[in-house]
Amino acid sequence: MANLKEIKRKIGSVKNTQKTTNAMKLVSSAKLKRTEELAKRSRVYAAKLTELINEIAQKMQKNNAEGIDNVYFKENRNPKKVDIVFITADKGLCGGFNAQTIKRVNKLISEYKAQDTKVCLRAIGRKGIDYFRFNGIELNNEIVGLSAAPDYKTASEFISEVADSYVNGETDKIILVHNGYVSMISQEIREDQVLPVDSSKLQLNAVSTSELEVEPDDDDTLLDALVKRYVEYTMYYSLIDSLAAEHSARMQAMDAATKNAKEMVKTLTVKYNKARQEAITTELIEIISGMESMK
Repeated sequence: MANLKEIKRKIGSVKNTQKTTNAMKLVSSAKLKRTEELAKRSRVYAAKLTELINEIAQKMQKNNAEGIDNVYFKENRNPKKVDIVFITADKGLCGGFNAQTIKRVNKLISEYKAQDTKVCLRAIGRKGIDYFRFNGIELNNEIVGLSAAPDYKTASEFISEVADSYVNGETDKIILVHNGYVSMISQEIREDQVLPVDSSKLQLNAVSTSELEVEPDDDDTLLDALVKRYVEYTMYYSLIDSLAAEHSARMQAMDAATKNAKEMVKTLTVKYNKARQEAITTELIEIISGMESMK
């Protein structure tokens, strides 16, 4: 009988877990829809900003035979110091979402160390911070709460400090790593070179159809302002993209956990019924045996 009570207790416990995981799945689903809409609007703004940078850079390239003479576009083939900014979640229960980002960051660290390049890590998100602290790896910057609630002002302040170190020549390259949203059932690791601006992504040789008119002396000033805004918005958009991917991953993880709990309840119920039948059979045998002994 004690065995029956234990199985019944387990069934109740698993059912409670099933309710919790199902509720978390529904919450993540609702949050994903809101974040997905925000990501779509942000993507349009980012595209327009890139288009403007492309126009100014194209104009400067035409005016300078040696290419774009701007600090934000100067590619260093042998960087001595690289800043890696990475985004993880503040919470777990989202499958391998955080582990994939950490794995890519570790891979980059190994690659740059093999080239004798110094790596400076700047972390957003508790899970990534906890991992590198536990492994005794130094973090130059860390911020908690921003990945769970992206804020443009906070994001721009964070990345502006990193961008300033690039402009001042303290670092040669800035890389941003995060797990991005693809669809409700998939995410992918995204590794973007924030600075210097990757000119290969710009259509500098395309025929311009823009009516944008800028005085030659204003080219550098306008380009600097646009690139600063581009860097800030890249940071902000990456946070939104990461948050959407986090909700997607958690929704999948909780859906899988709910299904597993359902299967476990079925297995335990069968086990309970078998144990109950065995207990009843044992009692019947004892009663029959007692009656037989009284004859």
